[in-house]
Formats: sequence, C-alpha cells, structure tokens
Amino acid sequence: MPITRKHFIALVATLAAGSALAQAYPSRPITLVVPAAPGGTTDLAGRMVAQALAPALGQSVVVDNKAGGNGAIAAGIVKRAPADGYTLLMQYSGYHVISPHLSKAHQWELADFQPIANVLSAPQIIVVRDDLPVKTLAELVAYAKANPGKLNYASSGNGSLQHVTGAMLEQQAGIKMMHVPYKGTGPALQDLLAGQVQLTFGTAPPFMPHIQGGKLRVLAVTGKERLPSLPDVPTTAQAGYPKLTPTSWFAVFAPAAMSKDIASKLSADVRKVMSDPAFKQKALEQGATADYQTPAQLDAKVKADYANWAEVIKASRIEAD
Repeated sequence: MPITRKHFIALVATLAAGSALAQAYPSRPITLVVPAAPGGTTDLAGRMVAQALAPALGQSVVVDNKAGGNGAIAAGIVKRAPADGYTLLMQYSGYHVISPHLSKAHQWELADFQPIANVLSAPQIIVVRDDLPVKTLAELVAYAKANPGKLNYASSGNGSLQHVTGAMLEQQAGIKMMHVPYKGTGPALQDLLAGQVQLTFGTAPPFMPHIQGGKLRVLAVTGKERLPSLPDVPTTAQAGYPKLTPTSWFAVFAPAAMSKDIASKLSADVRKVMSDPAFKQKALEQGATADYQTPAQLDAKVKADYANWAEVIKASRIEAD
C-alpha cells in the first residue's frame, strides 16, 4: 500500500519523538540490576560499568544486587520493569545461556531482553585452598581418584558455569567430587577460605587478592591462552584437558521493548568508557578482558552459546532443581 502524506508525517513524528527521547535520556538515576551477591565477577563488571558510566551520562548508576534463582530473580525484575532505560541488567553468560535449559519453571526467555553491549570476557580458573596437597591439575585428579567423593567443590549455584565446569572435569578425568552450590561467587569464596569446601571454578577477579596473598592456589586456566595476570598458570589444554575450555562473558541487557535510540546511545556510551586505558588495565589486573561488542555482535554470541550449552547440559544431565 502506498505511503500517504498523512502516514509519512506520522512516521517522521514518531522518529523525531524517539530521537528527542534519546537526547533527553537520562534525566534521573539508572538502576543496574546484578544477578549475584557482592564479591563475584558479575558484581565487579556491574560496578566497573556503573562507576565509569555515571559521569558520561551525567546521572548516577546504582548497582542493585539481586542474587538467587540462577539469575532468575534479577532477570524477572528487569523483564517486568518499564522499558524506559532506567532499569538495566548486568548479565552473566552462565545465567543467560545456561540457566534457561535447566528448569521447566524458567520464567523468562532470551526474547524478553535486548542486548546493549558486552563488557568483560574471562576464562574460568581452577582454584584450591593452599592447604590441599596438590599443585597441578594432574595432582588434583590423582587426589580425587584416591579420595573418591571426598573433595567438595563450590559453585555460584546449581547449573551455574562453575557447576558445569566441575561436571565436565569429572567426566573428562573420570573422577567424582561433591558439588556444593551457593547463591553467588561471594558466598562460595567465603566458605572456600573458611575450609568448608576445598576447591572451586570461576573467573579470576574475586579470587586474585587471595591468590596473591597465598591463601588460594590456581591449578589451571580454561582459556586458550594463559592469563597475563597469572602468567605461570598453564591452560587446561596444556595440563592435558584440551576439551575443558568454558569461558564467561558479562554484558548489559535491557527490556526488549526499550527504544532502539536509547539502546544505541547506551551502547555507544559503554563503548566510550571501555576505551579508557584505565578501564582496560583494571580488567586485566583482575584476570578478565575488556571486550566490547555491539548489540548485533552480542546477539549473535548469545544465540550461538545458547545452542552450544544446550548440548553440553544434555550430555552432562545437569538440572537446576
């Protein structure tokens, strides 16, 4: 049907309104909901972004930690929030592309959110208490075989990437460990330091102070390359497990119905603050990489990872509940 003058005017008015809305945004503080307790990499990513974005946007960005439900609580809050750009989600890949496969009661879908920008990428590390008598991944496997079921490993929750990484190691090494789930990396780290569990898997940032302080020991890194912050730690491939390579990403999402103009502005602002050498250096020091990706690139990553982890979850027979 041909576009009439009336339709054309209406279209121009709509586009102008959207542009004006984006130019006026933001006019009040923004809430960045984090699906984890304080102390983990998701929390670190959220706080790095919030601190850097605030002066760029001219408004405060408040981090709101809502742990629990493998990210479902935080995702539900953002899904139900007004799609006006004032409630955003700092998402962790394990929750975004793994959790949906684990529970029949899952209450959100990928289509409920639109990607804004990827912020950090980080491999997992295998970290043990310093008093555990192992110094390499091979020694850990040997110890587990000699003590079946006696090693307790912590994760940030049933079905989390840490849980899946532990299950993958058990399968590939032919060992049996006890999984102990927590509501986030922070609580898991606390019990690891207290001796309630002997090891865990996770991204490096929250563990670095304790690694540097000698309380924890890193056995391997799951990335394709060694971490600049842990140059003496071998990759899992170098340690004999080339198929044990799970990695994490941390990205900003918004409700699906939010204006594309606001989404574009937010993504551009995130890219700008991430280009700061200080931001990049802080990420490297913590064992992560500042890895900006556009909404389109992030969307492609989400879809690919979602399909890949569906196969892994099925093979591992992991359930959240």
